[in-house]
Amino acid sequence: MIIMFSATCHYGLQAMFYIANHATKDINVGSLEIAEEQDIPKHFLSKILQLLVKHKLLVSTKGPSGGFKLGRDPKDITIIEVVEAIDGLDIFEQCGFGFKICDSGDPCPIHHDYENIRNKVYHLFKDTSLEELVNEVNNGKNFVSVGGNANTNSQNSFKEANQK
Repeated sequence: MIIMFSATCHYGLQAMFYIANHATKDINVGSLEIAEEQDIPKHFLSKILQLLVKHKLLVSTKGPSGGFKLGRDPKDITIIEVVEAIDGLDIFEQCGFGFKICDSGDPCPIHHDYENIRNKVYHLFKDTSLEELVNEVNNGKNFVSVGGNANTNSQNSFKEANQK
């Protein structure tokens, strides 16, 4: 078994990334826009966004120009905070096979290798901010495919890299 996050967590990460990439100090992003652009069921997304508001990762504004924006500067929000708000951090302690009893004293056959992988993923998520992710996509270092469409800022870079 590999480290698995819930669909809720995946959608939450996608929504946070989308908001980090589209909202500004003066512009909110609506949940319908996120749902359509990210191909996330809108009722499911609404619950996720409210959970992220509860954890102060997002701010919600009502009214004609309402919607969502980040609760803090994107450089101050790490991926691990989103995972913790939605799925918790237990995933980084669980056995790779799903055994209830598995630790350094009573390890399963993959315990030590899996522990190293879990630790690497944890530190990657802990050390990576939303701002870093947005900058990598906007600078053409990576691309994002949402709703079947690649991010246009980096789509050409991706195509060029694959043609070489």
